[in-house]
Amino acid sequence: MWFSSKDKGLVGVDITSASVKLIELVEDDAGHRVAGYAVRPLRQGAVVERRIRDMGEVIEVLSRVVELASPGSREAAVAVPSRAAITRVLRYPAALDDEEIEARIEWESDKHIPFPFREVAFDFYRLGRCSDDPQWQEVLLVACRRQDVEQLTQALEASGLMPAAVDVESFAIERAIAGLCRRRRLGDGALALVDVGAYLNTLHVVVAGRIVYSHDSLFGGMQLTEAIQRHYGIGMDEAGFGKKRGGLPDDYSHTVLGPFVETLVEHIQRSLQLYQVSDHVRPLERLLLTGGGSLVAGLADRLSQALGLPVSQVDPLEGMALKPSLDAAALRGEAPALLTACGLAMRGRP
Repeated sequence: MWFSSKDKGLVGVDITSASVKLIELVEDDAGHRVAGYAVRPLRQGAVVERRIRDMGEVIEVLSRVVELASPGSREAAVAVPSRAAITRVLRYPAALDDEEIEARIEWESDKHIPFPFREVAFDFYRLGRCSDDPQWQEVLLVACRRQDVEQLTQALEASGLMPAAVDVESFAIERAIAGLCRRRRLGDGALALVDVGAYLNTLHVVVAGRIVYSHDSLFGGMQLTEAIQRHYGIGMDEAGFGKKRGGLPDDYSHTVLGPFVETLVEHIQRSLQLYQVSDHVRPLERLLLTGGGSLVAGLADRLSQALGLPVSQVDPLEGMALKPSLDAAALRGEAPALLTACGLAMRGRP
């Protein structure tokens, strides 16, 4: 079920290795409106590869984020990491209803899911009748370990939120990018989306709002923070603050930032080279940058120069109205890191 209220929206919560991000979107006749948001850092090691390792730290930070954002709704959507989810497109007779499909999936689970069914949380979505034979239908199956879902819902509940949906990270990204493409009228051409996180960067190739290729590379924004620490002999908090606020010595741009940008560009180039030798390659029309690590100065220009493509930051809030009390400038500064949270908040209530 989609939004049932014009006054309260859905809260999207994105728990990453570096931070917790929350945004509340409300749907009205003109589209989505940003009703509230907050972002707070996590202690290093509390979340590893989007899996919670320190539940106490995550609950404490998420509770603070909820307090800061003060969302009108307490219903929240959160995502399991894409690599933790199994997705399959299955074919079943078109006459089967939802209960019969669910029974068939459970009965055939050993064919589709590589771990014991008692450990599985799953859902499915009817994609429609098969184009080659209308007597059959296609069904999208999504499954992951129940433990992954329970961890996320536990964190939400302990922070005063009500779990409305557990999504898959890639689905949330697709939803946010599809919405952005509609608002910017970008068409159905192939886009490269590079998400620069704390510890890795991920290339997604998006065609007509769907991710058709993904590749992870182990290099992210934390390498810049660590390089600042080593070069200037300062602490983690001071290094991160200086990187964001420009409070670093004059030689920062060429001694630390420049080498970081060049290395990151090389990683992205290698990911794109792997895409070029994969199946079903389509020429890329542009590259979009997202994630907190993508905000470093000079990255977009250097990538455009190296790749010969238009490169710009993703603003998943572009075209959305903002609640008057929000600090628009601060929100726009955080926007590239809010892509997944936005996609979660855009899914509507089940």
